[in-house]
Formats: sequence, C-alpha cells, structure tokens
Amino acid sequence: MNLRAKLIVLIIMGAFLLTVPTIDGSQNGIHNQANSGCTCHYNSGAITPTHNFPTEYNPGQVYSISINLNNGTQSFNGGFNVMVDKGQLGNPGSNTQINGAGTSATHTASNSLGWTFEWVGPTPGSGATTVHIAVLQADASGTNSGDAWSTLQLTINEFQLPNDPPVAYDVNLTPSPEAPSTSDLTLSYQYGDPNMDPESGTLIHWYKNNTHITGLDGMMTVSSIYTSPGDVWNVEITPSDGTDFGSTEVSNNVTIADVDSDNDGVFDSEDAFPNDPNESQDSDSDGVGDNADAFPNDPNESADSDGDGVGDNADAFPNDSSETADSDLDGVGDNADAFPFDPEEDTDSDNDTVGDNADAFPFDPTEDTDTDMDGVGDNADAFPDDPSEDTDSDMDGVGDNSDAFPNDANETLDSDMDGVGDNADAFPNDANETLDSDMDGVGDNADAFPNDANETLDTDMDGVGNNADAFPNDANETVDTDMDGVGDNGDAFPNNPAETKDSDMDGVGDNADVFPNDATETVDTDMDGVGDNSDAFPNDASETMDSDGDGVGDNADAFPNDATETMDTDGDGVGDNAQALAEAAAAEDDSSNLVLIIGIVGLVIAIMVGVLLFMRSNGSANELTSDVTKDYSSDMASFSGNPFQTYQPMTEFAQPATQVAQPIAPEPVVEVSVLQQWTDASGHTWRQMSDSTIEWWNGTDWQKT
Repeated sequence: MNLRAKLIVLIIMGAFLLTVPTIDGSQNGIHNQANSGCTCHYNSGAITPTHNFPTEYNPGQVYSISINLNNGTQSFNGGFNVMVDKGQLGNPGSNTQINGAGTSATHTASNSLGWTFEWVGPTPGSGATTVHIAVLQADASGTNSGDAWSTLQLTINEFQLPNDPPVAYDVNLTPSPEAPSTSDLTLSYQYGDPNMDPESGTLIHWYKNNTHITGLDGMMTVSSIYTSPGDVWNVEITPSDGTDFGSTEVSNNVTIADVDSDNDGVFDSEDAFPNDPNESQDSDSDGVGDNADAFPNDPNESADSDGDGVGDNADAFPNDSSETADSDLDGVGDNADAFPFDPEEDTDSDNDTVGDNADAFPFDPTEDTDTDMDGVGDNADAFPDDPSEDTDSDMDGVGDNSDAFPNDANETLDSDMDGVGDNADAFPNDANETLDSDMDGVGDNADAFPNDANETLDTDMDGVGNNADAFPNDANETVDTDMDGVGDNGDAFPNNPAETKDSDMDGVGDNADVFPNDATETVDTDMDGVGDNSDAFPNDASETMDSDGDGVGDNADAFPNDATETMDTDGDGVGDNAQALAEAAAAEDDSSNLVLIIGIVGLVIAIMVGVLLFMRSNGSANELTSDVTKDYSSDMASFSGNPFQTYQPMTEFAQPATQVAQPIAPEPVVEVSVLQQWTDASGHTWRQMSDSTIEWWNGTDWQKT
C-alpha cells in the first residue's frame, strides 16, 4: 500500500473514532451478570471482592451481607452484582437494588464501593447454594479503559446438626430373679435420644446360658416353651435412631425354677406328665402313662378294649373278643369268614361254592350268573346278554318285550302304534293311516280322493281337487280363463286379462276407465281431472268451463259470466271493452272543454288590449313605450298559432282592439266503437271496430292489423 493510500485509511479511521460515543458502565446496575463479569469494561487492575456470606447456612436464617472490594484505585466509583440460586435476597441498603425474583442484587448509582442487603437461607433440605459475586471499580474517566473488575463463586453448604447416639436404660427381664418354668419371660426398657430422634432399628438379642438364641431376636416376650428348669436367661439391648447405634445394655439374669404343676410330688422336670396328677412315668415312651397303659413296656400298645390279650392297635376287632384277625381285610373276622382270604367274599348262602357277592342268585343253587343283569339266570334266559329280554313266545327271534306282536311270527313292530304291524301297514309311521288305495302316497283317511291318484286335497270343499282347482282355497271359484288371478265367477271380464272390475257398470273396465266410479265418464284427454263429456275444453288442461259461452275458459276469462268481456288489462275491475268505450266518451268531453277554455283565454287577451289602448289615449302611452322600438311588420289579422300562447303588449296595432284573433276550434272527434271481441286458441284477444279496422291486445295497448 503506498503512502497516499495509507494516509487516506488513517484519516477515515480517525473520523470513525471521532463518531464513536464514549462507553460508560450502567450507573443503575445490571442484574444476572455476576457469573460472566463486567465485560463492558477493560480489566486493567487486580481487585478482589470481599463479602461476609456464611460458609454454612441454617435454613430460613436471615444473614446481613456486605459486599466490598480490595486493592483498587483511589476512585470511589464502582458497582457490583450478586446472584444466588437458592434462598431470597432482600432489604437492600443504600445504592442497592434487588430484582423481582429475589435472586440478584446490584447497584443503583456508581458513587459507592460498598453495598449491603440481606439473604434468607433456603428451606431445609435444599442442599448447597451457589453464589456469584462480581465487583467493579472505575477510574471515573468517562471511558471503559482504566477500570478493574473481578468475580468470585461461592458454595455455601446447608448446616447439618451432628447426630448423637441414643441410649437404652431401665432394662429389665421379668419375672426375676427366678421364673417358674411355666412362665413367659418379658423384656422392658426405656429409650432416649439427645436429638429427639425416634427409635428405629434397635437390636434385641436373647441369651440362654450365655448362648445367643438368634431365633428370638427382636422379641419382647419369650414363651415358656423355650425355657427349661435351671436355664439362665438375659437380654442385650443396642438402641438405634436409624442413623447411629447407642451403647449396648444388658438386662438382669433370670433363672428358670422347676415346679410341680400337678402337685403329684414329682417336679415337672422329672414328671413325664407334669399336668396330670395321676401319671408321672411313661416306661415305653408311647405318651400313655404307665398307670393307664395296659402294655406299659410295649410302645405299640396301651389298651385292650375287649380283654382278649391282644392290644387294640394289633387287634383287627378291638371290641370283639371272638375275633382278632381279618386276613383279607374285608371287615369280617377270619373266624366268621367263609372266604377268609378273599376280600370280595365272606358268605355262601346256597353252598354252591360261589360267594354270595359273586352269586347272582345266592339262594338258588341252580343259578349263579345273570350276564345281562335282568334278574333271570343265564340258564333260564332266552336272551342272556339282553337285559331287556328273556322270553320269545313266537320264536321269531325278537323278545316278547320288544315284539309288538309276541304271538305273531310275521310281525314284530307297530311303529305308529295303530294296531297294524309295520309289515302290513302302508304307513308304518303314521298312526292315522294304513291303506293307500290309489297309491298316490297319501293315506285313504287323509285323501279327499282316495281312488284318484291325481288328487288328494280339496281345501275349499268345492268338489274339485286342489290340483285341478285354479282357486283351491276359494269355494266360489275353480277356473280363471284369462289367467288374471281372478276367477271367472268374480271376473267382470273373464276373457280379458287386463280387466276384472267395472265399478260404474259403464261397460269399460276400471283399469281403462279414468273415472271407474262415474258411469257418465271414461276419458280425460287433457288429464285435468274432468272427463271429456263434462269438459268444455277437453284438450286444454288449464280449462274445463266457459260459463258465459264466449269461447274463453273461465280460468283465462277475467269476466267468466260476461260474454262481452274477457280481459281486464289494468286490473281495475272494468273490462277492456267497456273501458275503451268510456275512454272514447271522455275524449269527446275533453274536446268540448278545450273549446271553452280557448274562448275564455281570447276574452282575457281582448280585455288586456283594450286597457292598453285606453291608457295610451290618456297620454300615458308615451311613458309605456318610450323605450320600445316600434315594429309594424306584424299584423294580427295574419296571426296564427297556439291559442294559449302569451303575447307581449304592442304600442301600435294595425287593427282595432276588437279585432283580436279568435282561437281555432279543434276538429270534431269521430267516435269508434267495438263491434265484437274474442280470444283465439293461443290466448290472444282480438276485436273488430266500427270503422272496419281489426285490433289485437299486445298486453299493453291495442295494435291495428
């Protein structure tokens, strides 16, 4: 780059720098910047924040906080920002402000290097709090150079009170110092904790003869079933608050004393039956005292109920002195059992060597088997395998019980129970039938025509079978010649399938008769609901009547009862013909009135002219006409024009005033009348006038043809 170019760049940069405004910190402070510092200022010096935040906080406690700085310049201009993530900032001091959330504090003016506010410790269990502190000291030069700032991050832990272990005291084991062998042992103690912590997880260990009985850990009471005379018991208690265990405390010792519960003179420890004053020994250890044991040295026996010398346990019949054994275990003693080794048998009543249980006929020595279990022995049973049969009287192979005809070898069944065997019955399953004379498959009893194979039914009882009867359910009909579904007897047109009725008896069937109930009508050509015979306009669906006989139907005729009128174009209630006559008469009246008006106007003009002449004769005319240019070119005698036209006064007249032009009378009006009027088939109205012209009505006015 040459010197000239460099110079231009320097000039541009200088001009740009002159336009940059002086940078200054915010005199009102900035919130939520302490974690990043005062980055809008150059940091040209080392300063350190000072504070009095606690190293630990008590939840909810209010702390007065002071923020200052060390190692700064002599300037007293500065600012700060403190941010907390827990707890609440409040009660700001001079030049200090707190944000709405209570989580940030900053300065309100730049003329201070110390600031105060309060911090409320977080709620219990909040844990550690993070605090960010940023401080700034400015040199008051009005720029952002020459300043110094620094940040600091603190962690303030929640204060935790130290835990003191609990204590157990007044540890007692009762009954004491001795406990009968029949008594339960009960533990009692007191629990205490300096921090008022509740008891949780206390250890209770039971000891018998200095041996830890782990199965009893945690129990407050030990049943007497675990104790024996001579045992020495105690308990160790180690209290716990769920966090720490306290010192182990040992209860008093309790010795288990022997007793004679049944007062039989033998201590319980030596008495096999400590609660039974009648027993103290059990030589065979069978649970039955020797005094009550019939076999005191046999642990398997203790009683002999029937006194047969065999103990009840070994005696199959302990209450029957005649029996002791039951070899086949059938409940019958061997002495009384005819079959002592067969558990299925013990008696043979008919002495046929077949036990009664297996003998179907225990009292009949000729029978012992009944295979079909029908109560008849196989020897005498004609059907030994059929429990439902034992006899066949007609020897047809069918037992009498199943044979409907037990004495007729030709018949065995009567399926329909009609007394005729199936072999001879044409309808073996129909109790109402046995014969079919015409072999048509219908029994004679049900067949209306038992000898006619083509017919079986006559539903309407008219003597003609249903097959041949066109109306099997109608006794009045049997034939339908025209096949229209109506029998000939009831069909007004038996040979015409399109007709069956003639309700009005006019010789035209109802289907073809538009008026089936009106004998005077059959056709309605224009389909207007009025028969052609009664319809004045049988081909016009919009008309049926012409009351005045003028050739125009009543619907289109504005005057249906007036033969001289058919139209009322202007809807004034006066027919067009009558209105035309009235208008002509009015025209004549108007002409007469016009002549009268013209005469009156002429008279007025004459009077005005006379007045003007009179004024002139008295010398005043000069005054009236001094400024008017006279024109003698006009002559009233030659005047013609509108008789109602107004004229200016004239200074001189060629003729006397009495010669004022008269109005021209109008030509006389010739009255034209209507000779006749009619409406054609297309709905147009015509009329013939007295002057021989023909006119037609176009909806607005009359037009000449």
